[in-house]
Amino acid sequence: MLAIVSSAVVEGVFGRPVSVEVHVSNGLPGFTVVGLPDASCREARDRVRAALLSSGLEWPTRRVTVNLAPSGIRKHGAGLDLPIALALLVASGQLPPETILKLGAAGELGLDGSIRPVPGLVSIADATAGEELIVPARGAVEAAVVRPDAVRGASHLREVFDWLDGQGLRPSFAVASDEGELVRPTADLADVRGQPLARYALELAAAGGHHLLMVGPPGGGKTMLANRLAGLLPALDADDALVCTRVHSVCGLKMAEGGLVRIPPFRAPHHGISEVGMIGGGSPVIRPGEVSASHAGVLFLDEMGEFPLKILDSLRQPVEDGVIRITRASGSVLLPARFQLVGAMNPCPCGLGGGDDGLCRCSDASIDRYVRRLSAPLLDRFDLRIDVAPPDASLLLAGPPEESSDVVRERVAEARQRSRDRGYRSNADLPAHALDDVAPLEPEAEQLLERALKKGELTGRGLRRIRTVARTIVDLDDGGSTISVSAVARALAMRSKPLQSLRGAA
Repeated sequence: MLAIVSSAVVEGVFGRPVSVEVHVSNGLPGFTVVGLPDASCREARDRVRAALLSSGLEWPTRRVTVNLAPSGIRKHGAGLDLPIALALLVASGQLPPETILKLGAAGELGLDGSIRPVPGLVSIADATAGEELIVPARGAVEAAVVRPDAVRGASHLREVFDWLDGQGLRPSFAVASDEGELVRPTADLADVRGQPLARYALELAAAGGHHLLMVGPPGGGKTMLANRLAGLLPALDADDALVCTRVHSVCGLKMAEGGLVRIPPFRAPHHGISEVGMIGGGSPVIRPGEVSASHAGVLFLDEMGEFPLKILDSLRQPVEDGVIRITRASGSVLLPARFQLVGAMNPCPCGLGGGDDGLCRCSDASIDRYVRRLSAPLLDRFDLRIDVAPPDASLLLAGPPEESSDVVRERVAEARQRSRDRGYRSNADLPAHALDDVAPLEPEAEQLLERALKKGELTGRGLRRIRTVARTIVDLDDGGSTISVSAVARALAMRSKPLQSLRGAA
């Protein structure tokens, strides 16, 4: 007898539909899985057998063939355990065939019959056919984000069997919600004292979605500032929230209680991370990396000068395009990667360079190797580049109270709303062809930019980024329709060359 249950597997951050076909026939007892299964899929035989027996159900002593269709794509993970078990119960005559006609399923089975969550339930639920979908109870809320009024959560195989057999209660629908108070980071910008320029740069970065590089000796507050950026960003819109929820689900990251990720992610990988860990990849299964996990949020690279040059240069394309395509022999996968890049680094390996106190003992060669980790093309992609010097001691001990994150966040929200009213998520997303319409320059401002271009202080990419930063400055000030020379001058000042004292390039 043949039985079919719908399911799906994850490919990148999206799901691929899979039909689990189980055929039970006479012959020598055996269990065969075909359809390009990986090791974890093939091991489903032992998990399903133990789960059935632990649930008081029968294991057929006949020949069992499981086909995972379509057979042209590789199946991976343990998420097909539950659909295999349900199809086997029907094919062996323990459940009526009509019980699974409009049913989809996904979940890993424990040896005791428990149903366990698997990574990527959001994408799996979205790709699985069927009017109703059975998933693990602990992952039902996240799956309900894309399949409201269709997802039912179950914690044990016997629970599902009794329901389909008409002997038990029907599992209730899972309900996802994006309501409720947003739980924001507790780090407050009021803790940062004596850094007016750096605080303003952080506000500009939050208001316009601009990439920010901070260079300075240890103790200046670079990491402290970056950790407070996430608290200034507005909540994600519906589209970004859904993409972030997909990525978090696939990566196995902590999900929001309501299922939908609404707070912009903040990722800070260690400088020992591999290239695959940063941009994604792997074989045979392609997984998202940190650039995708930080989609619609912040990717913070602390001690940026310690990251390998290859990893830093691999960020150039996703910073520009907002997506990353990973190609392997088995195919290619498009992953979201529209993040806000924030970097912090010392002026030299020992951290004490760039001053007149003579404390730095780094050789010229070691300084050159250190600062050249940031290639000119990558450095050109930072909209804001500032020096962060140690604050004055008197301001740290008895300075006036600084503005809190709540106060700054209100200004950031107003500036972001002005950008959305123009049809863009943030000013950093403004394309070059739209600048003349949404960020027209006053004659004096245009002359200032022309002089900067003639002196070689700006590239073509840098010109666009200066104009977007100037647009953000005006949005924070009064939301005027034109870009003044004052706004352009401030944007140019915030795009300094913080490594110029150590290296003539950049």
